[in-house]
Amino acid sequence: MDVQIHLAQQPEADALLGRSPLAALTGMLLDQQVPMEWAFSGPYTIARRMGADDLDAHAIAAHDPEAFAALLSEKPAVHRYPGSMAKRIQQLCQFLVEHYDGDAAAVWEGVGSGSELLARLKELPGFGEQKAKIFLALLGKQYGVAPRGWRTAAGDYGEKNSYRSAADITGPESLARVRAHKQALKAESKAAAKPATGAAAKAGKPPKRTKAAS
Repeated sequence: MDVQIHLAQQPEADALLGRSPLAALTGMLLDQQVPMEWAFSGPYTIARRMGADDLDAHAIAAHDPEAFAALLSEKPAVHRYPGSMAKRIQQLCQFLVEHYDGDAAAVWEGVGSGSELLARLKELPGFGEQKAKIFLALLGKQYGVAPRGWRTAAGDYGEKNSYRSAADITGPESLARVRAHKQALKAESKAAAKPATGAAAKAGKPPKRTKAAS
C-alpha cells in the first residue's frame, strides 16, 4: 500500500496515510468534530511523538492509557477531545491485535464483496454505519481496494464525481467542495430543526375553541 493521498494537506502526514493502513484507519477514526485535515494529520503527529516512522497497533494497544492520552493532549493537541479519542484509538488497536494480529490491512485484504468489507469495518471500535461507509468509499476511490459491489455498499459515498466526504478529497479544490457540501447539510439541518414562527406557526395550531351560545 503506497498511494498518493491529500487528506491532511501536509506532505509528511499525507505520505504516512498513503503507505500505512493503520494511519488511514486512525485518521478516519479521528475525523469527527474537527476539520478533516486536522483529523488526518493526527496519525503522523502520534507516530512522531511515539518516536516512530509509522503507527504500530501492538505498541499503541499496550501503551499506558494515561500516558497515551497525555501524548495526544500535548500542544498542538491531536484532536479537540484528545482524552476520549486516545481511548478510542487504543480500543481500535486492541481490536486489531486480537482479531487481525495487529495488521490493519488484513481488515480488507482478501475480502470478496463490498458488503462483507462494510460488515468488517462496522465491527471496528468507533466505526458506525456512516464512518464505515465513508472509509469503504475511501478505500475504493483512492486506495485501489475495490471488491465486488463496493460502490453499492458505500451508498451515496461511493458515487462517482461526488464531493460528500473524505473519500472525495484529492487536493485543496476538492477539499473546499466537500467542506461546502457539509456546510450546506448543516444549514439544511438547522433550518429543519428551527421552530416555525409567524404565519407558519399559526397554520400548524389547532383552531381556538369558542364558547357555546347560551
